[in-house]
Amino acid sequence: MKIKLIIYFFLSFFLLNNSFAENAKIIISGNERYDNETIIVYGEVSSKEKYGKNDINSILKNLYSTNFFENVDVSFENKVLKITVREYPIITTINIEGEKTQKFKDLITERLISKQKGPFIKEYLEKDISIVKSVYEFLGFNRAEIDAKYKELANNQVEVFFFVEKGERLKISKIQFIGDKKIRDKRLRDIIVSEENKFWKFITKNTILNNKNIELDKRLLSNYYKSIGYYDVKVLSESVTIDEEGVKLIYNISSGLRYRVNKISTNIDQALDKNVFLEINKEFNKVIGDFYSPFKVKSILDELDRIINSNDLQFVQHSVNEIVSTEGIELKINIFEGEKNTIERVNILGNSVTNEDVIRSELLLDEGDPFNQLKLDQSISELKARGIFSEVKSKVTSGTEKDLKVIEIIVDEKPTGEITAGAGVGSDGSTVAFGVKENNWLGTGVKLSSFLEIDETKVKGELRFNNPNFDYTGNALAFNVGAVTNDREDSGYKNNTISLGTSIDFEQYRNIFIRPGISLISDDLTVESKASDLLKKQAGTYSELGINYAIRRDERNRAYMPTKGYVTSFYQSLPVVSDNASIKNVFTLSNYKSINENLVGTFKLYGAAVNSLDDSKDVRISKRINVPPNRLRGFKRNKIGPVDGSDYIGGNYVSAINFEALLPNLLPNSSNADVSLFLDFANVWGVDYSDVLDDSYKVRSSTGLQTNWLSPIGPLSFTLSTALSKKSTDQSQGFKFNLGTTF
Repeated sequence: MKIKLIIYFFLSFFLLNNSFAENAKIIISGNERYDNETIIVYGEVSSKEKYGKNDINSILKNLYSTNFFENVDVSFENKVLKITVREYPIITTINIEGEKTQKFKDLITERLISKQKGPFIKEYLEKDISIVKSVYEFLGFNRAEIDAKYKELANNQVEVFFFVEKGERLKISKIQFIGDKKIRDKRLRDIIVSEENKFWKFITKNTILNNKNIELDKRLLSNYYKSIGYYDVKVLSESVTIDEEGVKLIYNISSGLRYRVNKISTNIDQALDKNVFLEINKEFNKVIGDFYSPFKVKSILDELDRIINSNDLQFVQHSVNEIVSTEGIELKINIFEGEKNTIERVNILGNSVTNEDVIRSELLLDEGDPFNQLKLDQSISELKARGIFSEVKSKVTSGTEKDLKVIEIIVDEKPTGEITAGAGVGSDGSTVAFGVKENNWLGTGVKLSSFLEIDETKVKGELRFNNPNFDYTGNALAFNVGAVTNDREDSGYKNNTISLGTSIDFEQYRNIFIRPGISLISDDLTVESKASDLLKKQAGTYSELGINYAIRRDERNRAYMPTKGYVTSFYQSLPVVSDNASIKNVFTLSNYKSINENLVGTFKLYGAAVNSLDDSKDVRISKRINVPPNRLRGFKRNKIGPVDGSDYIGGNYVSAINFEALLPNLLPNSSNADVSLFLDFANVWGVDYSDVLDDSYKVRSSTGLQTNWLSPIGPLSFTLSTALSKKSTDQSQGFKFNLGTTF
């Protein structure tokens, strides 16, 4: 009993003393702009009785990380926590001396680490000088000299000055490719973004020497060579020489050997069911024996991802080992169960213009999803493909728990507005064009574009709206408003057409795309006394509300400059409400076959038909069809087929077959010219208002050479051809040229 009383006494005494224990006193000094509460919050200072070494270090780390304080001292003694700070000076203004253009000043101040009304940190000045220099390099002022100074003011404030001497912009006078390059210079110039300075290129900035463009050029060259089998290609160096004419940019390329894929094998984790992945063998058979290409490897991995997703294998990942030998390249695909980590948070950084949801909509990963490095890499690729960022990076860190991950997506936005102008003169007449385009309207990722094109008989304009990821579905929603005026004084008529349309484009199955749409058209035809009976019969205003759809299958190895595969499409338009109802069908096929790295053979097929749905009415003149000029060379534009009086009226049906092959060594490499041999067959026939004018029995054909030459006065294309078969009324054209460009 005594022992119990003693224990009770000591417990009571201890609890009594503890209840009267006080938390330590907190004393903060040296702060002028930031009050005590702000320092406590940013330092994460919790109220407690005593503070150990870890507590003090944590407070120091937290306060220094704010960049508010030049010096922080924290101590704990006699139940008093003392926090003494010395604040950084505040920047009152940032002056850019030597720069007159306000938008350049705004661009610089936006990118500086030092900010107006922010803390002044001397160590940041050198970094800011580098940032300003990189901005001017981006703008083409590669010799800009930058200096920075500051002036101390009262009340712990400073004024910062950046002194700029821009110098002259350096224009690229010549681009050369040397070394074991194996590819013609003209083809390589088409691949890179840098351009030689020509008098007609007064809008584009790609003629200005730019380090970022040079690095992009090297990546594009390397990717192109690898895409056609040169696995070991190296762009060894780039050199820049400057003379009175400008800058000479030289790329030294070592292409190495060209490899084929000789074997593909899989290494599947024993914990996985191998039967699930058997269907991937179909993709292997398409690639084995062909020249190596990253696009072909990606095609295999895309199919593998489809199999993984369809079987709900959440944590299954894959990697590829590429084993190079004298016999070729072996692809070893590893399929394994990765770490079972979950995404805790995704942070988006660097987007000052682009809405965050635009970026998130391209990500294949979200909070709560299993972490997958491959999907993260694919997400980065999707963001780069949008064309609104100059750079996209990712960073993965540990989350609040062991199996959680935090992803940071860091983007660097770039200017997304474009202005284009074009002019051309040729044997078919002259043309001028102008266009404006914005690829990231108001930061929403929407593309807006407009263009105007004028030639001797026609004025055409259009405004387009395109949302490439409508409602985050991955589908492209488009609207367009257009107007076309055809003024044919020689035929005695003038035709005005106004159109409105909307469509949505989506990938229904792999490489199969569907685009349904709706259109509203108003067609006004005015005629003179000399017009044909057909035109007089159709005079007046007609309207039509219609639906249309297109189905496209794209099996090319790449969309730009394909060397293998095919793309085919079918289009149909149907009237819903119409004053003159007609149905139109169009079928196209383009097939590509690589013979060697410079020679690609192409086979093309084209067919179109337009028919009235009302036996009492004929197809309107604005809807009658002709052979596209690039489908039948050697003839004047729209000057073949049925003729009514002196008018070429087009037909109800068109068909064309084309064969084309590039001749790589016909002209020397220094000529900056490509020559191709072509053989065309085509016909246009069918006149629904007259059987007498039907022209179905006559197939037109032609053969010749087509040359594209980057001449001293601008891009020049000309065609030398001869008509192999034609009708007496057809107007052939043995020589055709066009001089013009966009700039």
